[in-house]
Amino acid sequence: MPQATPSRNARRATTASFIGTAVEWYDFYIYGTATALVFGKLFFPGASPAAGTLAAFATFWVGFLARPLGGLIFGHIGDRVGRKNVLVTTLVLMGTATTLIGLLPTHASIGVAAPVLLVLLRAIQGIAVGGEWGGAVLMATENSDRERRGIAGMWVQQGSPAGSILATLVFIAVGRLPDDAFMTWGWRVPFLLSALLVVIGLVIRLKVTESAEFEAAKRQEDAAPKIPVVELFRSSWPLVLLGVGASAMGISSAYFTNTFVLSWATSDLGVHRGTMLNILLVLAVMQFLWQPLAALLAQRVGTVRLMAGALIANIVVAVPMFLLIATRDSTLIGVGLALGVLTGCSYYALLAGFLSQAFPVKVRYTGVSLAYQLCSTIIGGSTPFVAQWLLTRGGGHWPVVGYYITLLLLTTVCVLALARRSSGRPEAAGSGTREPEDVPTVA
Repeated sequence: MPQATPSRNARRATTASFIGTAVEWYDFYIYGTATALVFGKLFFPGASPAAGTLAAFATFWVGFLARPLGGLIFGHIGDRVGRKNVLVTTLVLMGTATTLIGLLPTHASIGVAAPVLLVLLRAIQGIAVGGEWGGAVLMATENSDRERRGIAGMWVQQGSPAGSILATLVFIAVGRLPDDAFMTWGWRVPFLLSALLVVIGLVIRLKVTESAEFEAAKRQEDAAPKIPVVELFRSSWPLVLLGVGASAMGISSAYFTNTFVLSWATSDLGVHRGTMLNILLVLAVMQFLWQPLAALLAQRVGTVRLMAGALIANIVVAVPMFLLIATRDSTLIGVGLALGVLTGCSYYALLAGFLSQAFPVKVRYTGVSLAYQLCSTIIGGSTPFVAQWLLTRGGGHWPVVGYYITLLLLTTVCVLALARRSSGRPEAAGSGTREPEDVPTVA
């Protein structure tokens, strides 16, 4: 069989990263949707509606608490052995856990064992995603020409709206069932479909060759540290901290929209479940269509300029967005959320390529995974819980608005600081993720 050309390898790696990541995000999003709609009632039936929702959001957070562990485990293997086998393992692990959630008995059948098993399977989901995202980003970007790495990273980010579209479509379909049927078996269907999606993802992912840049680095005598995480914190710990902050809104925004706002609108605001799912579907399609345009625009104006500009625009629209949601009018809710999605996804589309070039190649898998997944644990996974707590304890949505804007400010500052700190590294030059005129080099 003739050897694939570099350009064909790049296309294959990007396609496999996109599809595999879309499957994994589908699994993650259906859990978030089920958390907002059913888990509180089925797994914590003795609690009040508000307490049950908080308990369900706490199980949602467990997946994020486990993600740094997945980043450490699979980042170590990815930096020492290679990217490809890790990505196959994480896909199987995620699909297995998700399918088992679809088969899980509820509290009415097995009592307290039900939420315990739910938490365990959620933790396995978190471990799988913890190793998946960084590997997918590196497989796509490292196989691409340096000037196209921003585009390659964007396609990994496309997995998020693609997974959201698929998850929302499936929940819209089962949401048409009568309430009794939906609460009994309908909610399980999206989880059981994961088994089929994993098979499709594996068929594609198994055809990918190892990252060319990783293979070249591996041949260098000092390229593979025995314990990558030790080397990472010895040489690059400021990059990890800044990477955590730079990822804050990229991770949190989806869970503001798909989990917290879904719960808030369908419970406190009285918006019908089907209406909100339709709105979320339109938003996911909008994000999927807009992100490639944002990546192309970044090639003209500069990645850092566009990321910072998009984050500042998101701050400007934050108050109008929440005011429109609070009207309870479905059209105005859609308009409000669209303001947040269009500004936020312009930054999110560029985040993967931006982070991938911030770390040295010999600790890149560990660095990217740990920064992103620590952010997931500390900030992203807690977002629905914190927002719901603020809504419940604060007596209105204004404390939530303040929390949302705070996350945007943190993200903006860390994006600029990370770009400034890493722009002088030789391997970052020409990567397509930041430009010297955007951020001056700092020694």
